[in-house]
Amino acid sequence: MNKLTRTLSIATLALSPLLAAAPAMAEYPERPVQFVVPWPPGDLEDILTRIIAEEMTDETGTPASVINKPGGAGIVGALDVAQSRPDGQTIGSFVADILTTHIHSGNAPYDRSTFEPVGIFLDYPFVIAANADAPYDNLEELAEYSQDHDIALGHFGYQALPTAITLQAAKQTGIRIASYAAFDENNCATLATGDADIINTTTQLILSCLKSGEVKLLTSLTQERLPIAPDVATLAEQAGITQTTWNGLFVKAGTPQEVKDRIAEIAQQALQSDRVRELSESTGAGIYWIDGAEAEEMVARDFENSKVLLDFMNQ
Repeated sequence: MNKLTRTLSIATLALSPLLAAAPAMAEYPERPVQFVVPWPPGDLEDILTRIIAEEMTDETGTPASVINKPGGAGIVGALDVAQSRPDGQTIGSFVADILTTHIHSGNAPYDRSTFEPVGIFLDYPFVIAANADAPYDNLEELAEYSQDHDIALGHFGYQALPTAITLQAAKQTGIRIASYAAFDENNCATLATGDADIINTTTQLILSCLKSGEVKLLTSLTQERLPIAPDVATLAEQAGITQTTWNGLFVKAGTPQEVKDRIAEIAQQALQSDRVRELSESTGAGIYWIDGAEAEEMVARDFENSKVLLDFMNQ
């Protein structure tokens, strides 16, 4: 044995007890995982996040659950993730507003660098809906009607991105909104009780009354016409507004890349299920997966676009 080999052997023997004593890196997740949905249960982001949580439980054997924390137009739930450790044990299922308009408006107790995207997975089928017997079927007819009648709008919060898009559309098409109010849920009851004449909501929340014919769509805030309402023109067609809304999974900044990769892997598996495909077909939701640099770019782009919308609303 030459001198170099003998030296290495001695060093290896000296280190052996230390190597044996060093704990192996634990495989994620180490303990139960919480997905935080900052809205009441029942809408698309909630349903899809539950499917992802179920997949994580099945895949890893570690319990994963969804915690609904509504309030503050999503800020209450977002704060839970902002105050968590960067270890992937607390995952936010966030709509675009939480990373865009809330920060611009100064009402968020976090900043642009607080969260990192794991992946964006949902193009919301946001719509403007009315009771079926309303005397207008599209934005042009609504604009004409609103000149002589008071129109009340139900929405998810004045600083919410879909609200900003809706109010911009109202201005561009000449719709006069006499009053508006924010609700945690804008559903069939919001229209049936007369709390609002039109609502800005998602198809999932009004699916039952759409199917029964009690409610109709005036437009959709989507890239393409909804398969469940192919005759209803999109907002882009009716008002030239192309911005849409999305939902994604986010973790505290500083979360290890291998943890984010594992969450992304499980989420993608879950989103390929028959349940998800059926949900997309029945609601018109765009369900996909965007992660990594592309997701970062998407958030950054919409961060700038939302500032333009807020400037419009503050004029």
